[in-house]
Amino acid sequence: MFGPAANPHGHGHNYVVEVTLEGEPDPATGMVFDLKRLKDVVHREVVEPMDHRFLNREVAPFDRVVPTVENVAIEVWKRLHSHLSAQGARLHGIRVYETEDLYADYYGEQH
Repeated sequence: MFGPAANPHGHGHNYVVEVTLEGEPDPATGMVFDLKRLKDVVHREVVEPMDHRFLNREVAPFDRVVPTVENVAIEVWKRLHSHLSAQGARLHGIRVYETEDLYADYYGEQH
């Protein structure tokens, strides 16, 4: 179904993830959300559990869901949304690049 990319032994990707937030900047800091805190959340919730892993075997839900770039974007959203909402930020979108010119955007269910 997926051609050469469907190698059952896996093949590697170096994904790039972009996170877009929206909201009013804090008058004191000028920021919608502290980028150091954002980096910490992304690292804890996405990078640590997913980096250098065989997604199909080592990372739920990809043991049941095909780890297409679209599904990776949805999973990143799920992993970040509640953490950022709890800290007062609004997650606007996730973009996951599989290659320099192939990517998927996900904007959650509100769009």
